[in-house]
Amino acid sequence: MKITVATIVKAGSEQVWAAWNNPDDIVRWNAASDDWHTTSSRVDLREGGTFSARMEAKDGSFGFDFEGVYTRIVTHHLIEYAMGDGRTVTVTFEPVADGVRLSETFDAEDAHSAEQQRQGWQSILDRFARYVEASA
Repeated sequence: MKITVATIVKAGSEQVWAAWNNPDDIVRWNAASDDWHTTSSRVDLREGGTFSARMEAKDGSFGFDFEGVYTRIVTHHLIEYAMGDGRTVTVTFEPVADGVRLSETFDAEDAHSAEQQRQGWQSILDRFARYVEASA
């Protein structure tokens, strides 16, 4: 099953693209809730390049590496990647009247309900939008 989440970021395409792909920015916005954070991020933004973000509960109780390989990149428009478990993700950046519509479509996993996954990924997108808009 595929799940799609989306948000509108009220900023220019270049700013949105940069914040999405810059490791220094990623550690500032990449969390689904205030009790989680990303402690490190690495990005090799090219087809065949890899990325990794270390996500951890702030209380130290749990953490994991979110990582994968970029399979297709169209600068300012599209990123496709495969996660370590083989699931795929498509991220689109679409200019709209008031900014950029950022959308992610991903293969669901089996450990959590589709609704939990949708909420988690949507929360990260919403946090990203707030971060970029505050930086504009």
